[in-house]
Amino acid sequence: MRDRFVNHFHPQEGDILELDFGPFYDYSPTIRDPKNIGKGVQFLNRYLSSKLFQDARQWQESLFNFLRIHRYNGVQLLINDRIKSQEQLSQQIKKALTFVGDLSEEEPYERFRLVLQMMGFEAGWGNTAARVHETLGILDELIDSPDPQTLEAFISRIPMIFKIVLVSPHGWFGQEGVLGRPDTGGQVVYVLDQAKSLEKQLQEDIHLAGLDSLGVKPKVIILTRLIPNSDGTRCNQRLEKVHATENAWILRVPFREFNPKLTQNWISRFEIWPYLETYAIDAEKELLAEFQGKPDLIVGNYSDGNLVAFLLSRKLKTTQCNIAHALEKSKYLFSNLYWQESEDKYHFSLQFTADIIAMNAASCIVSSTYQEIVGQPDSVGQYESYHCFTMPDLYHVVNGIELFSPKFNVVPPGVNESVYFPYTRIEDRVQGDRDRPGRTAVYSRRPRTGLWQTRRSAKAPFIFDGQARSH
Repeated sequence: MRDRFVNHFHPQEGDILELDFGPFYDYSPTIRDPKNIGKGVQFLNRYLSSKLFQDARQWQESLFNFLRIHRYNGVQLLINDRIKSQEQLSQQIKKALTFVGDLSEEEPYERFRLVLQMMGFEAGWGNTAARVHETLGILDELIDSPDPQTLEAFISRIPMIFKIVLVSPHGWFGQEGVLGRPDTGGQVVYVLDQAKSLEKQLQEDIHLAGLDSLGVKPKVIILTRLIPNSDGTRCNQRLEKVHATENAWILRVPFREFNPKLTQNWISRFEIWPYLETYAIDAEKELLAEFQGKPDLIVGNYSDGNLVAFLLSRKLKTTQCNIAHALEKSKYLFSNLYWQESEDKYHFSLQFTADIIAMNAASCIVSSTYQEIVGQPDSVGQYESYHCFTMPDLYHVVNGIELFSPKFNVVPPGVNESVYFPYTRIEDRVQGDRDRPGRTAVYSRRPRTGLWQTRRSAKAPFIFDGQARSH
């Protein structure tokens, strides 16, 4: 029907390709209540705990196998081969609880590590006797009487992630002198802040899990593009440490030189699609060298980053997470119907296809708001726009994404508290900023023209309005 509206309905030329991803979700749990869309982790905790209760033996065996697989650089964590079965695990937990319960709460893990090893427990349960006792107690409760809160509390304590890749190929990715350049803005700031926050959180988790003694250190790598003609920026530097971190890095990998006049320079995010597959192949080698092994999690950013994350995670068999930032399909009105008219400039046929592939392959999709997923009564959500649409003469999408999938999780981005803080924290302000011309101009009573205007009322609040540059 929609093809008819744009005069691209040609039944005499045969059927057009139809895409239906619905069957891929037939055997996975699905959210039923629309109010719970975007609460995937909470839903899965309820689902798994109910399975533990309904079929205790099977799911407890799965839990036992889950605990056995955890390693760091080949070093076994959590439980060793002295524990042979789920039944023995339950017995040893109770023995360990009795032993640890008699120790001082502040007793360091290193002092009783060997005793726990003889019982079958390796590092990862806690850094003190109190922490180990709490974690083993939660596991004991989970085995005996599972519930969503207990499962969530236990999973949050298990050390599973040590090496993370954040993928953001397009634009000028750097820490100085890049903001405001084409395709370079909020996403750069977001990914840099994300790297710092992730490292800090991983360091805290590793310390609380008692893995310091094993020399466990998290590593976060931001994978982006190396631009040889860097125009005075550091975008031609292969490796750059992220400021204010211990082990977070920007790793830049160049596009292959199919045409040096193009690949030596910045390329628009709408034009980079032909280079991404070989880019992912080259990036894989660089990541394996930097990590000395495989990453535990790959997070894609924007359509190009999500596609590269998909290619990498499929090859490395690693968990993939997507962050859209902005899906162009919902930004450009009727862009799918009139894709042919704008194909030379925007290449929406490639981008929308990449979006569908990456979002269906991802294990987790992070969204800032509920509305980003399913929209509002009078507007369509960014992801909802991919559920059913047509690209005339190319393909019809009858089910592009399952919006009720627990892979969707709403996580508001938050702010950098060193930049945004209450006005009462005067000591944290940058004194030099108080003397800038803009402040003087705004508060001056003299008539002004141009950018800076005076306030009509000294009591009126400021309203800040910002907008991204368009290119």
